[in-house]
Amino acid sequence: MLKTEAFQEFKQALARMRDHDPQTALAHMHRAVALEPHNPFYLSYLGVAQAHAERKWAEAEQLCETAVRMKPDEPQLYVNLAEVYVAAGRRDDALGTLNRGLLYSPRDRRIQAALNQLSLRRAPIVRFLPRRHFLNRGLGKLRHRTLELFGRA
Repeated sequence: MLKTEAFQEFKQALARMRDHDPQTALAHMHRAVALEPHNPFYLSYLGVAQAHAERKWAEAEQLCETAVRMKPDEPQLYVNLAEVYVAAGRRDDALGTLNRGLLYSPRDRRIQAALNQLSLRRAPIVRFLPRRHFLNRGLGKLRHRTLELFGRA
């Protein structure tokens, strides 16, 4: 009974995170962890919610690191820890965490997607115009598609 109640709280927390409501998600995650304190997923997502809701970076990092130590072969836990690092402005630590996750799951799409989001952006095509200018945006999309077509993206 406690496991299903904890899982319901976890699902509610994830729904609130998707709705960009980390405060409410945090409350649900606290209840889930209270009901099932040794679940690495609950601990990890509690860390993510805490980072976004309260900006308690050290506590959030500790929760996510604990989860990774409990289940080091689970890619989502590395993605969550990287998300905490990004929220804290520690991009290099996030990249290191994702690369560490690749050691356990080299073909995981979640880790690959997170790495792609953190990758360095190319310079604007027309450098004297702002990056958000319609010419740079259009030409940048064209460059991306061209490079993708030739396997260099």
